[in-house]
Amino acid sequence: MRGGEVKPGRSPKRQLNTGYVVGGLLMLLTYLVAQHFAVTSPHVVITEAPRIVDEVKAPGETVVASTEVPQIVDDIQAPAETAAVSAEVPQIVDNTKVPRDAENGKVVCNMEGRSDTCEVDGDVRTNGTALSVTLVPAASWPERHEWMITPYSRRFASVRKVTVTQVQDRAAAPPCTVTHGMPAVLFAVGGYAANYWHAYADILVPLFVASRRYHGEVTFLISNIQFRPRWPVQYRAFLQGLSKYELVDMDGDAEVRCFPRVTVGLRLDKELSIVPELVPGGRLTMADFTGFLRETYALPRGAAREPEKKPRLLLIHRGHYRRILNEPEVARAAEEAGFEAVVTELRGGGDTPEAEVEQARVVNSFDVVLGLHGAGLTNAMFLPPGGVLIQVVPYGNMEDIARAEFSEPATDMGLRYLDYSVGAEESSLMETLGPEHPAIKDPASVHRSGWDKVFELYLAKQNVRINVTRFAPTLAQALHHLRRQ
Repeated sequence: MRGGEVKPGRSPKRQLNTGYVVGGLLMLLTYLVAQHFAVTSPHVVITEAPRIVDEVKAPGETVVASTEVPQIVDDIQAPAETAAVSAEVPQIVDNTKVPRDAENGKVVCNMEGRSDTCEVDGDVRTNGTALSVTLVPAASWPERHEWMITPYSRRFASVRKVTVTQVQDRAAAPPCTVTHGMPAVLFAVGGYAANYWHAYADILVPLFVASRRYHGEVTFLISNIQFRPRWPVQYRAFLQGLSKYELVDMDGDAEVRCFPRVTVGLRLDKELSIVPELVPGGRLTMADFTGFLRETYALPRGAAREPEKKPRLLLIHRGHYRRILNEPEVARAAEEAGFEAVVTELRGGGDTPEAEVEQARVVNSFDVVLGLHGAGLTNAMFLPPGGVLIQVVPYGNMEDIARAEFSEPATDMGLRYLDYSVGAEESSLMETLGPEHPAIKDPASVHRSGWDKVFELYLAKQNVRINVTRFAPTLAQALHHLRRQ
C-alpha cells in the first residue's frame, strides 16, 4: 500500500483515535510500572538527585524520608584495582530495624549511603565457618529475620557477606563454645585495602569510629585475612591501640563465640574523615583520630613549627609512575623559600608494624608534606597539628578528585591544605601524546569516556615537571602559615 492510502472500509479518523487510545494506555502502564519499581526495588541507583527512602519496618515503626543528596567521590587506586568511583553511587536507603524487648535483644541494620552495618545486642553468637552472626531470643519470637551484610565500608567491594539472623527460638541456635564478656566488631580487610589511602579511609578510620567508645574492651573479628595475610601484621600497633584482646581470624575460626553485642560492618560517612554527629557513643573528630595515632605510635611532635628552627619540608619521591621529574629543582626552590627540604620515598607504611611506626615518626618530624596526587599523601596524617599538606594535582581536570580525597580530610585533621594544579606545558603528556591529542586539548572528553581511561592517561602515564617560578607562591603561602603558628 502506498503512502497516504487507506484500506477500503476503514476510516482514517477512526484509526487515528484508536492510536491515541492505545498510546495513552501504554504511557499510563509505563508510568505505573516505573512508580512501582521506584518505591519497591532495593537496588535502584539514585545519581545526582535526592535519595528515596525504602525502609523495611517492624510493626509500629515509622518511615522517615531523607532528602540528602548523595556524595559521589572518586577513589585513589593502585593500577590493578577496579574503579570504585562509578560503583560508589549510593543506593536507595534501606534501614531495617527490628527492636525487641530488653530480654530478647535487638537488631538494628543500616544500609544508608555507601555502607551496610548491623548492631546486634543480646545473646549474640558468631560462627566463622559460616561467617554468620545470630541473635538468640530468651523466649520465642513470632518470626525469623535475616540480613546479608558486606563487612567492608564500601558495599560494592568483592568480599564475602556476613549472614545476620534473628532466629525464632533458642533450639535453632548453635551452642556457645567460647563466651566473651565484651562486645565485638566484625569487619573485612579485602576490598581496596592493599592501597594505603583505602586502608585508612575504608578500614582504620571507620574502625576507630566504631570501637573507640569501648576504651579497649572490644574484640575484633576479621574476615578475608586469607587474601590479605600481611594486613593485620602491618597495622598491629593500630589494632592493639583500640583493643586489648587478640583478634579473631574469622576465615579459620571453628568456634561458636557468644558476645553481648556485635557490630557487623564498618560505616564510611566521609572520605578519610569523620562526621562527629554520626559517631556512636559520643562525638569524635579527625583531630581525635590523629591524636590517637600520635599516642599509639609515640609520635613526639604535637605542634608544628618550632620558632628557633627552620621549618622542614618533605618532598615525596615516587619511583614508578606519576613522578616529579625535576625533584632536585623543586627541593632547591623550597630551600630558597625558607625551608629545610628533604626528598624521600614513602612506601605505604611497609609490611611490618615497626616499619609503619618508623615511617610515621619520620613524617612527624616535618612541618610540610609535598607530593603528587597519590596514596603517599595519606602520610600527612602523621604531621603535627598546624602542619601543611601541599598536593600537586596532575594535568587533566583532576582537581575535584584530588581535593575530595585530601582537601577536607587534611582540614579536618587540623592541617593547612594547599594545592598546585599542573599546566599542560608541565605534563609529560604534552611530549608523549602531542598538543593535539584529546587528553591535552579536551580533558573533559577523556572523563566522559570513563574512569579506566582517566586513570590510564592522567594517573598511570603522566609525570610532571613543575615550573618552580609558578610554584613559588604556593611555597610562600605554606611558609606564611607556619610563621603564624
